Amino acid sequence: MDKGALMQRHLFVPDTQIRKGVDIAHLDWLTYFALDKGPTKVIFAGDWWDLPSLSTFNPRGSLSTEGARLRHDIEAPRRCIERVVGRWYEAGWLPEIHFCMGNHENRFRRAVEAAPHLLDGYPDPFQCLRDLDIKVHPFLEIVKLDGVAYSHFFPHNAQGKVMQNKNGAPSARAQCQRLLSSTTAGHQQGLDVAVIPTPSGLTRGLIAGSFYLHDEEYIGPLNHYWRGMIMKNNVRGGDYTLCEVDMPYLERKYGRLSPRGRRFA
Repeated sequence: MDKGALMQRHLFVPDTQIRKGVDIAHLDWLTYFALDKGPTKVIFAGDWWDLPSLSTFNPRGSLSTEGARLRHDIEAPRRCIERVVGRWYEAGWLPEIHFCMGNHENRFRRAVEAAPHLLDGYPDPFQCLRDLDIKVHPFLEIVKLDGVAYSHFFPHNAQGKVMQNKNGAPSARAQCQRLLSSTTAGHQQGLDVAVIPTPSGLTRGLIAGSFYLHDEEYIGPLNHYWRGMIMKNNVRGGDYTLCEVDMPYLERKYGRLSPRGRRFA
């Protein structure tokens, strides 16, 4: 490796699923951690927006009754991303930032397609990302950075073909084998990591889809899964040194600066 080349460090931020009323103290922890470590690239997995008002959208119903909820669903995550990235910029730190649209963000597009007359003229809720100079990648588009393929999830079958758009690979290992590449996805709760030796080097698979403090009611007693972010050091040709940045570590490090319990009303 060229000694003069900049060492690539990727900060991967899994799904946050922000909505009105959830604890967002960890977003301050994200802000502080990134400023302390200074990764060259930040990649958001998607599902930053939760958009629960669109989760059971029915074109035969009326979205007008959900108008107030939809505005709240859009506003809270927007203010959060502007706060996080805005503070980075205010500090003079200007990383390359990527945002992979998730299935939750895709709820808005599906609602528009199903009932355009109800959302005609509604402003693009994700324009704020572009206004912040974030590179936005459509739902399920694959972006390759320093040899690592990123997407919200990879809906490929064992032959590498896209057969559906609702679920990703069953494991980080299968994800790599199906894409024949180092891959990183969000979407699934918890953390799954695979390291596969190949004749050309190591191929790394990673699935991490939970960066939030709140519990999801639909999961019930199974809410005890890994939560946090991923820092990848020395990223080159799809290989890297993996560093787990779990939620307990972030709280120990930055909880005094921003205690739990911070919410949008």
